[in-house]
Amino acid sequence: MPADPIAEFRTRWLPHVTPAGLDRLIDLLGKASPLLIHGAFTRSAPMGCLATHVGWNHPRTTGCGDEAGVLWLCRVAGLNPATSAVIQAWDRAGVRDFALRTELLAACEGERAHRAAVPAEAEEPAAVCC
Repeated sequence: MPADPIAEFRTRWLPHVTPAGLDRLIDLLGKASPLLIHGAFTRSAPMGCLATHVGWNHPRTTGCGDEAGVLWLCRVAGLNPATSAVIQAWDRAGVRDFALRTELLAACEGERAHRAAVPAEAEEPAAVCC
């Protein structure tokens, strides 16, 4: 696993993020939204970490409530939440880490631009949780 959170985000997260999840991250990161938390996967809906917002917007984990982020990381992205470089970096400071937030936002915007330039791929399988 890459020790660099941005490298992990680009290679292990973004390929599995849906267009709706990508739009959600761009919106939340761009605003430094208080709905985007750190130090926990969820507090109370609609407050969640990066993975939770992605999970809430993914067909395989959308109905999983508070567990959506953990299940998305494990079962969709194939990552261990405890060792994810993105989760570790995000939990240290979250939206208050301007450099991390800016890099994550740039990666999301780059991914959206890339997807706009290439044809869509096959849809993800149905739900895996709950």
